Amino acid sequence: MTSELSPNKDIVPGPLGTPPPEFARRHEEGPLDPAAMPSGDLVPVAVRYEDVRTLLGSAASSRNLRFPGLPRLVSGMGIDDDPDALINQDPPEHTRYRRIMHGAFTPRRTEPWRPWIAAIAGELLDRLGEEFDLVDAFAVRLPGQVVCRLLGVPHEDYDQFVAWTDMFLTTSTAAEQVRHRGYTEFMAYARDLVARHRAEPGDDLIDLLVQARDADDRLSEGELVNTVFSLITAGHETTASMVSRGAFRLMLHREQWDELVAQPELAPTAAEEILRYDGPPASAFMRRMTEDVELSGGTLKAGTVVMPNLNAANHDPRAFPEPERFDIHRFGTHPPHPHLAFGYGPHRCLAAALARVELTEAVRALAVKRPGLRLAVPAEDVEWSDGLTYRPVALPVTSADLGS
Repeated sequence: MTSELSPNKDIVPGPLGTPPPEFARRHEEGPLDPAAMPSGDLVPVAVRYEDVRTLLGSAASSRNLRFPGLPRLVSGMGIDDDPDALINQDPPEHTRYRRIMHGAFTPRRTEPWRPWIAAIAGELLDRLGEEFDLVDAFAVRLPGQVVCRLLGVPHEDYDQFVAWTDMFLTTSTAAEQVRHRGYTEFMAYARDLVARHRAEPGDDLIDLLVQARDADDRLSEGELVNTVFSLITAGHETTASMVSRGAFRLMLHREQWDELVAQPELAPTAAEEILRYDGPPASAFMRRMTEDVELSGGTLKAGTVVMPNLNAANHDPRAFPEPERFDIHRFGTHPPHPHLAFGYGPHRCLAAALARVELTEAVRALAVKRPGLRLAVPAEDVEWSDGLTYRPVALPVTSADLGS
């Protein structure tokens, strides 16, 4: 069964979590047609690959949406409201903030983490029986344990920060007062976590961020706290969504799954196609134009607030031939355009290298440890969430022949 695809409430997914059929029409006839946000506000949605890239890379594309009367993503307090959050900053503040943190998330920095991330994935699967819920037992727990280890979060706090994450990434179930209370509690927790690392330095990611500097410039306390908030919320739920959706998609394409089982070294290219096909559908967050911007779909006037839809861009036939076809070889020897699952431009996902490692090792572990993986229910009976990250609520699976 399917539900609304947030945050573009008028653009609903196809059967089995496939891309919205509306994409095909919008690519050709309505590249900047409006859609309703969860708040009810109507904003134009950019769907073409080149238009989305242009918007995300343009100096006229501002993330400051804190002016009275502007469209809102959600009613009440939301992610867009915090001026200290990296995602909400424009140059020069954003440039400085990003420059200081960049070294902590390069592929060179994250690659040494691959062995223990792979070990966590394998250990999680080794503990499970023949039948289990792949979402709860694996997709959610893998990034949760990775984030806990990276940030030095006590394991006993895991359930609490998962609850906070769910609250921030929902678009409809949390009332404004509940959302505000959860945000306040989480920020207090993150502030305490940073203070503990300052008092007792170690060698995890928070310690790396505390030490990060550009010449004599360092992150402020508020910036550190917001970075921890972003890493836990985005790094946990978004990766869980990709693992859940990717596993579901692979189970529906048995020939490709069998090929992956026979050749686990295909995991990196399979992960790239999962990111393109099933990538974060939420958006790259709305942008406010500070001057007129020309796109293939028309002109966006200064002051316009627009939603660049990453998932729509990743299914634009101008960039990806037969975009509706799931193909784990698409990003092999002669890859097409780079997908936009991690965004583009100044606000491209800072932790993209880490997310790639997690998804790749999750896919590899499933292929090696659970070669006989199959859905234990009809695919049509899988329930999908309706939050900012759209994924199966549960995936009952069976794996009769356990791998090594």
